[in-house]
Amino acid sequence: MRTWAIANQKGGVGKTTTAVSLAGLLAQQGERTLLVDMDPQGSLTSYFGLDPDSVKNSLYSIFKHDTYNDIDEPVRQTVFDNLFITPASTALSTLDRQLGGQVGMGLILKKWISQLNEDYQQVIIDCPPVLGVLMINALAACDHLIIPVQTEFLALKGLERMLRTLSMVTQSRSHPLPHTIIPTMFDRRTRASIDTLSVLRERHQNIMWDDVIPVDTQFREASRKGAPISQLHAEGRGLNAYKQLLEQLLLSEREAKSIMEGKVMHQ
Repeated sequence: MRTWAIANQKGGVGKTTTAVSLAGLLAQQGERTLLVDMDPQGSLTSYFGLDPDSVKNSLYSIFKHDTYNDIDEPVRQTVFDNLFITPASTALSTLDRQLGGQVGMGLILKKWISQLNEDYQQVIIDCPPVLGVLMINALAACDHLIIPVQTEFLALKGLERMLRTLSMVTQSRSHPLPHTIIPTMFDRRTRASIDTLSVLRERHQNIMWDDVIPVDTQFREASRKGAPISQLHAEGRGLNAYKQLLEQLLLSEREAKSIMEGKVMHQ
């Protein structure tokens, strides 16, 4: 089972769009895919027609239970084949106050996901835009971090904060966390997008995807209808970009796995 986290310490950069788009494509390929909404604002939850203010059996229950006997309790199937969601509750916003000082508080999500290994091929975690117990849990649970960055200059500061957080978390892991920066909302008609993309490539070429997610009105349509973009369209600029991104992520994973297996064989 693969676990990816979508995170950036700035809101409005395309995290939820990225999570839904990748999950929709994987589900269409026949992979049982679980979306986990870790943002108390619940954008991902609302995307699929659930209300984070009143939803029952949400991710919050995972953090409040000491045992995970009913591990499927907060998982719901969407109306789309192979696509499932664990919704967020606004109560998640209280967890830093409740759990911030407890030993092992950063591994709760990882322990829960480990019990789902036989049920899903992919877990995609949509993170909140702030550093706290929720983001720490997501980074501890994932095996690849995807960082969407809107191609405008204010988003660069959020990226730098995210990379500092990643550096901090890496120190507590047994091995570095693979991560990929994804330029989003790129509009080739604007100087701001072009200049920001240039800066990103200059500073982070070695950890950046070599393409971009463009501005595309199909994303707004998909959000309005509560569906992954791939469920509504067979082609489109935005959809094709996410298809290429998914292909690259899966290829990188296979290459990393092959390298690791080669090291083990030679030990």
